[in-house]
Amino acid sequence: MRVMKLVLPLCLSMLAACGGQQGGSGAPADDTTLDFSSQDAIPAADMVFWGGPIYTANDAQPQVQAVATQAGRIVFAGPQAGANVWVGPDTRIVDLNGAAMYPGFTDSHVHILGVGTRERTLNLDDVTSIPDLQARISAAAEELEPGDALYGRGWIETHWPDGRFPDRHDLDAAVADHIVVLTRADGHAAVVNSLALEQAGITADSVAPDGGEILREDDGEPSGMLIDAAQGAAYALLELPEGDLRADIYADGAAVMASMGWTGGHDMSVPYSDVAMIEALAEAGRLPIRDYISVNPDGYAQVAAETPRIAANGRVITRAIKMYMDGALGSRGAALLEPYSDRPESSGLLFPEGDEMVGVMAEALRSGVQVNVHAIGDRGNRQLLDWVEEALAAVPPEERALPEHRWRDEHSQIINPADIPRFAELGVIASMQPSHAIGDLYFAPDRLGEERLDGAYAWQSLLDAGAHLAGGSDAPVEKGDPRIEFYAATARASLGGFQGDDWHADEALSRADALKLFTAWPAYASFREDELGTIEEGKIADFTIFSGDIMTIPEAEILTVEPWMTVVDGAVTYEAPDAFQRSAED
Repeated sequence: MRVMKLVLPLCLSMLAACGGQQGGSGAPADDTTLDFSSQDAIPAADMVFWGGPIYTANDAQPQVQAVATQAGRIVFAGPQAGANVWVGPDTRIVDLNGAAMYPGFTDSHVHILGVGTRERTLNLDDVTSIPDLQARISAAAEELEPGDALYGRGWIETHWPDGRFPDRHDLDAAVADHIVVLTRADGHAAVVNSLALEQAGITADSVAPDGGEILREDDGEPSGMLIDAAQGAAYALLELPEGDLRADIYADGAAVMASMGWTGGHDMSVPYSDVAMIEALAEAGRLPIRDYISVNPDGYAQVAAETPRIAANGRVITRAIKMYMDGALGSRGAALLEPYSDRPESSGLLFPEGDEMVGVMAEALRSGVQVNVHAIGDRGNRQLLDWVEEALAAVPPEERALPEHRWRDEHSQIINPADIPRFAELGVIASMQPSHAIGDLYFAPDRLGEERLDGAYAWQSLLDAGAHLAGGSDAPVEKGDPRIEFYAATARASLGGFQGDDWHADEALSRADALKLFTAWPAYASFREDELGTIEEGKIADFTIFSGDIMTIPEAEILTVEPWMTVVDGAVTYEAPDAFQRSAED
């Protein structure tokens, strides 16, 4: 059985670093004469940046006029006059021409392989209705060979006029002679056609696996909607990419991220068997971002034996595992303390057993493995905090491998207000994705009712309570665009500017905190705050440059700035063609 691969070519030429001096005259703003003969005392910098606002995310020095880098490190951050001595005949001067520079943006929750896969399969992100979905898959099926399966991802029904999930009958009407598996945007549900159900052996008599649900029609037959663990039988019908193809897809995903302005990603749910492949990509120069890996739970023993595992060039680090408490809110798999307001017979799905989870956590405290756990519903979040508390009580500090465990609650979406202070008390990082809120808050009131929204996407409340935060996108669940994530964190409004009465505008972050959400705080969440996350002398030279100043422009304009340059380890990993010249002409 072959899975269809709709190849959407990437403009890889745009992802290569461009050489040569770029932008403007490159001259310093004052009249200082550059004396290259005096460079014996101070070796010339590889790159110097000036000519626009430079934000550092460092409270002691929030902005500087110029930055110089050498051998992948920041050697100067301060007034432009002080940068002149770092300029030599081979120094590349980047005159920002009014563009703005920031510490490298890090996506603290992403699936890099999934981002690459999205480029090569049927992307359903912008489907608007069931008829539109049918038209898309019907057109895609025309390109298939006999025996091929059709796979797509990205649909989400909450905005559709149909007001329901798609089902097997919808898919059968469009494609009946090929297996069809279409993953919902959140990854926690899939709809399949009747042929897929038949091949997977899912019938009216089938019992859903633990942590999963098979939605059914009135007569008990499966509807085609499979929730969480129940998806496994359908995915088993698909041919997963392996070998060189898998490596290529991973490299594609990293290249897409670099082109958006990300300098790094905290890569979730990675099979341990992929770690060496990712390291090889980095060492071959094919990984344009840094990768902080959380492997699947079955790789715990290997991670514990090696932690932290660091690639030769330092760009790939593996020291964490990724686990799950519950499902997603949209597909009603998130575990709630009380039933769903719009489905009172269900309170969602809670996956692990307490003894199993607490046992793993206790071992992780002794080995130094970071534990990162998906939790969305208020019951899921509370149970996670309870089990963390049990594990900490079971392992005294002198038996722990690290002074700070820095475990992470991935998503932290719906929290009972009484549990918000516990994040700081237990040292649990709230790893949150702002775009989830501006999408989910359209349907969350229906799922939860108004009262439970008091603890929903509670970024500012968690921050006020002393919790550490880290910001990400969860791409390919979301688009994975740092501009959208920064906008969502600060505006807490739809991309069109809409904000519902029950969206709790007071939970939006300041722009200064939002900048740290994607720079300084992800560095802390990955144990690298001494090397990454701020623009300071001695730190690694990771930078994101956007065409506009997202710290001061009107909120709506944040979405319109362009990523112009991505710098990782002092090397340009993405540069928009002619960006700085265009700025000068403007």
